[in-house]
Amino acid sequence: MSELELDLNLNIEPVMPARKDYRIGCIGSGFIMRDCHLVAYRDAGFNPVAIASRTYANAKAVAELRGIPKVHETWEQLIRDPDIEILDIAVPPDKQLEIVRQAVRQKHIKGILCQKPLAMNSREAREIVELCEHAGVKIGVNSNMRYDQSIRALKTVLDRGYLGEPVLATIEMRAIPHWQDFLHQYESVEILNMGIHHIDAFRYLFGDPQKVTAVARRDPRTTFKHIDGISQYTFQYENELMATSLDDVWAWPGEGAERDIYIKWRVVGLDGLAQGTIGWPSYPERAPSTIAFTTKRAPNRWFRPTWDRVWFPDAFQGTMAQLLRAVETNSEPEIGGRDNLKTMAAVDACYRSIAEGRTVSFSEVAAAQSTTNH
Repeated sequence: MSELELDLNLNIEPVMPARKDYRIGCIGSGFIMRDCHLVAYRDAGFNPVAIASRTYANAKAVAELRGIPKVHETWEQLIRDPDIEILDIAVPPDKQLEIVRQAVRQKHIKGILCQKPLAMNSREAREIVELCEHAGVKIGVNSNMRYDQSIRALKTVLDRGYLGEPVLATIEMRAIPHWQDFLHQYESVEILNMGIHHIDAFRYLFGDPQKVTAVARRDPRTTFKHIDGISQYTFQYENELMATSLDDVWAWPGEGAERDIYIKWRVVGLDGLAQGTIGWPSYPERAPSTIAFTTKRAPNRWFRPTWDRVWFPDAFQGTMAQLLRAVETNSEPEIGGRDNLKTMAAVDACYRSIAEGRTVSFSEVAAAQSTTNH
């Protein structure tokens, strides 16, 4: 196969709904809503019509900045607004269940986009999913790394068989996330709130693992009590594929040492190799994620397709688009709540592995998750 015959259109763009004017009500006015959701929705042509937040003044300021016509005093008022068809929640995950409990009672709400993690534990996550299912409300989860352009490109490369059967997949993160104040009351930090992106990406790319092994240590920069600052976890699959991530949030000891901040990934198969970078650590600079791959189908060449899109904020078009398409076609969202429970189970498996110092079967955690919640 020649270079010309190798398809380099790697499907990085989300599939848009036929109808873009669904009326979206937004809850939350922090960074993710202000600078990611609403910027992405404007660029996609979506239709946010109302906003509410914990603080009315903040909601009003974001409404003025992003051109949202209606500001509600409280989120309770917003969900009762009959104009709202789609609810977009961008609040801490420990607050999502309370909002969903009330939102599903509103007959005008057809779909809800929740943040990741869906909840702070699997019991509450399952309750959110079941509330939506029983009410006939579509639920999508904002696992936005699935719409990072390099991850979507990698998924296409894998699906086309350019790499053959995958043998080893790795993610290496050297970055310093901001841990929001609400996390200080929990001991589960990195895996549940940052690593969950990588865990969900592994599931998106390769499916559910057979076994999970994880280790962690405290991060010296994170002063509140926590289990997992620096984390490493490995998924093992039935076909012997290993997918492993090292999440180093220490990354850089501070002034006096040179910075070396990045996120890299790599997948090696029987017939090819792909590797890339995630541009997010450079935000707010627009740094597109990258991919380079080589395959026996077009020997002795590297292919390096490029694009202008970036994870933050462009990927947030995809997470809303997949929910709107589900509402439009009465189908399950690509990143649906039911699927996300398996990502939560994989997170649970990591924490159990750390606590018990052993490799954990994914099936035992998934079964325990189901039993615990009924």
